[in-house]
Amino acid sequence: MVHPYRSVLYIPASRERALEKARELAADAIIFDLEDAVSPEEKVRGRELLARVLSSTDFGARARIVRVNGLGTEWAEGDLAAFGTHPGVDAVLLPKVNSGADLDAVGARVKAPLWAMLETAKGCLNASAIASHPRLEGMVMGTNDLAKELGARFRADRLPLMAGLGACVLAARAEGRVIVDGVFNAFKDEAGLRAECEQGRDMGFDGKTLIHPAQLEIANEVFAPSEAEVELARRQIAAFTEARARGEGVAVVDGRIVENLHVATAEALIAKAEAIAAVAV
Repeated sequence: MVHPYRSVLYIPASRERALEKARELAADAIIFDLEDAVSPEEKVRGRELLARVLSSTDFGARARIVRVNGLGTEWAEGDLAAFGTHPGVDAVLLPKVNSGADLDAVGARVKAPLWAMLETAKGCLNASAIASHPRLEGMVMGTNDLAKELGARFRADRLPLMAGLGACVLAARAEGRVIVDGVFNAFKDEAGLRAECEQGRDMGFDGKTLIHPAQLEIANEVFAPSEAEVELARRQIAAFTEARARGEGVAVVDGRIVENLHVATAEALIAKAEAIAAVAV
């Protein structure tokens, strides 16, 4: 069963209290961040703290992803040495991936699956090659950095970012990779967060990266199939099965045609709902 990634929460690796609280949060995955969320003065201490915490703490069903510092920084080698083979790490997230060569550069030192931050123009243009890398499992949009590089203005509809977002979703889906949307910065703006989650869901993202625990509930709700959607999916499958038994190629549910492709979508939706239910147990 595929693990859900509705809510992917960033936790600074240098904040011990935040690391402790992460065990109790309703996040599908946690990105333990050694990069942007940790000051240069705290990076070595944060690395050592996180290594201890991941060795001694049970985070339950939450996926444990470590975002290391970027290649070329003075902390990258230490991060890779500490977490590349750490038994408490489910994936290593590499920032500012521009090409498959960036993943090749760390592959030999990392046993866990690799995830890639797509947050540059070059990375978005090379999304297909990055997504096809044999070691890659997931992709994370870095919308703040992408907007900065593009010189794009903030808009609630994110229109200036659509080309990059769309290219990365296409690449992820073509290769069967997980892909999660970028963060929503105004963590007290619940209406804005819901709107952006709904936009990302409708585009095809698996979930959203989050910067505050207060954002978890909305992301989990929006990126989960509703009861009505699950019920419709079950009726579509049943109707199509009955139609095939009669020798017919299509069925009709609620006045709409149901074909093979609709059944595949319905089955995927039910599988996602079951995966979410399994994580919640």
